[in-house]
Amino acid sequence: MAKPQLDAVTGAFSYSGSVISRELIARGHRVRTLTGHPQRAPGGTQIEVRPLDFAAGTELARSLEGVHTLYNTYWVRFARGQVSHGLAVRNSRGLFEAAAAAGVQRIVHVSITNPSVNSPDSYFRGKAEVEQALADTGVPHAVARPAILFGGNGVLLNNIAWLLRRLPVFAIGGRGDYRIRPVHVEDLAALCVRLGERTDTVTVDAVGPQAPTFRQLVVAIRDAVGSRALIVPIPGPLIPPLAAGLGLMLRDTLLTADEYRSMAAGLADSDAPTTGSIGVLDWIAGHGDQLGTRYANELDRHFRPATASTKAAQAR
Repeated sequence: MAKPQLDAVTGAFSYSGSVISRELIARGHRVRTLTGHPQRAPGGTQIEVRPLDFAAGTELARSLEGVHTLYNTYWVRFARGQVSHGLAVRNSRGLFEAAAAAGVQRIVHVSITNPSVNSPDSYFRGKAEVEQALADTGVPHAVARPAILFGGNGVLLNNIAWLLRRLPVFAIGGRGDYRIRPVHVEDLAALCVRLGERTDTVTVDAVGPQAPTFRQLVVAIRDAVGSRALIVPIPGPLIPPLAAGLGLMLRDTLLTADEYRSMAAGLADSDAPTTGSIGVLDWIAGHGDQLGTRYANELDRHFRPATASTKAAQAR
């Protein structure tokens, strides 16, 4: 009897990567992960663990030998220290070249809505450059472009809820009338696996069925968690320094200036057909008792060494 198909997922113990891995295993696939956080592997996992070492191209290719499809979720949300979007582009290019050298037959890559090589934002520009690097390999591939993810242990909605539970006032930039098109992480994972089963080269916006304005999103979270916080519009340029000040107190990065400007410019929206079934407003209404009960620290998850407490939090 032939062995089940072997697929690789970058970051199978991280947010979207863990859900993609679970979906693949449910479909009878074997999964190997390339990860920079092997300590996150739960005991007894059936996932093969290999290091994600971008400096060792030969070893990277060896870790991908025998893999049919590579599901790539690797990226960095913001620059910190020597980590930058430019570095993430170079690392992604090296990963794709290693996959091609190893004979990987297909690559499914998670990108972002509205990437552009002409974007003034290094995040969206870098995402476009990674998509081009993937195309340059010649490997048949699919690109899934989500805007904002929610569900599971997602950060954004949870931390908005955390703030609404604790602050008497919540500021939004301008009227907050810019729309966002979030997709549930499970819907993204199912889409990625479907794309992995295809043979053509394709790019798809990964978007849910509801596209609220940012203000509508915040109001929905406030109502779901029972907050009485006053939602106050302030000039958009004041949002990044306000977020930076809160970030200093929380020892985290809540929202970068580029992230706010991109969202306010509509880059987290899409008019593409829906690829998911879970609406963000419906989901919020059903999860108010869970949202914001604990703060999700992005720097602890990705930059600081994991302690016993942070590893336990990541597992929840």
